[in-house]
Amino acid sequence: MKTQILSLDGKPSGTIELPPQFSEEHRPDIIKRAFYSIQNNKRQPYGTDPLAGLKTSAQFIGRRRAYGSHQNRAMHRTKRIRSGSGYLTGRAREVPQAVKGRRAHPPKAEKNWTQKINSKERLLAIRSGITATADADLVKKRNHQINNIKLPIIIDDKINTLKKTKDVKDILEKIGLKPELERTEQKKIRAGVGKTRTRKYKKKVGPLIVTSGETTLKNTAKNIPGINIASVNTLNAELLAPGAEPGRLTIWTKSAIETLKKEKLYLQ
Repeated sequence: MKTQILSLDGKPSGTIELPPQFSEEHRPDIIKRAFYSIQNNKRQPYGTDPLAGLKTSAQFIGRRRAYGSHQNRAMHRTKRIRSGSGYLTGRAREVPQAVKGRRAHPPKAEKNWTQKINSKERLLAIRSGITATADADLVKKRNHQINNIKLPIIIDDKINTLKKTKDVKDILEKIGLKPELERTEQKKIRAGVGKTRTRKYKKKVGPLIVTSGETTLKNTAKNIPGINIASVNTLNAELLAPGAEPGRLTIWTKSAIETLKKEKLYLQ
């Protein structure tokens, strides 16, 4: 299948044959599996101190005639503070239901969060995500504002030479993505305690620009809200389907499409 190439003015400047990666079957189940595999493999292990709630002088006195013994008394046989005097004397410790006691089932740092995925499944998820970028229904379902733009969007390689953020923004508007840029500029304050934990604002995910390699476009377009720049060699399910929802609005450079065809990336 052939599709048009857009110039920096937003006008057709030629056609190109799409590689076979764009004709893969849509598999949202495989995409979801690959997405959560990436998310879990990036997760940092965390847990409590193994001695948390156990650093106390409390002990259980089980001898019959010992001072403070709980033998033959209608008292729960838990470890209690032996401070000798004071209002804390005899208070229970260590057990989960006691004040300042340990947690019943605390998170453990040794827990393994990683999720393995077969290589063929991972490649299938990437190909399926690439196919979803050319499906207008899936792209609109993610609330991307594309109007009547023909997908997939392929642009001339001259975009890699731009050195100003304003120029990149102007080109995206000429393509017809002005409503999309206005959508990604919106942000709202997060509800809940997350406001105080370095994530006060919720931002929207915008277009993904795929290039053939390292380019200055990463520095040029990084200040545009919602936009990500990625090399065609580093694509994954997280970039193509944020939140495990396929159909991200993606802009391909001409050289990125040619790299997919020549090197046959992500094919089994």
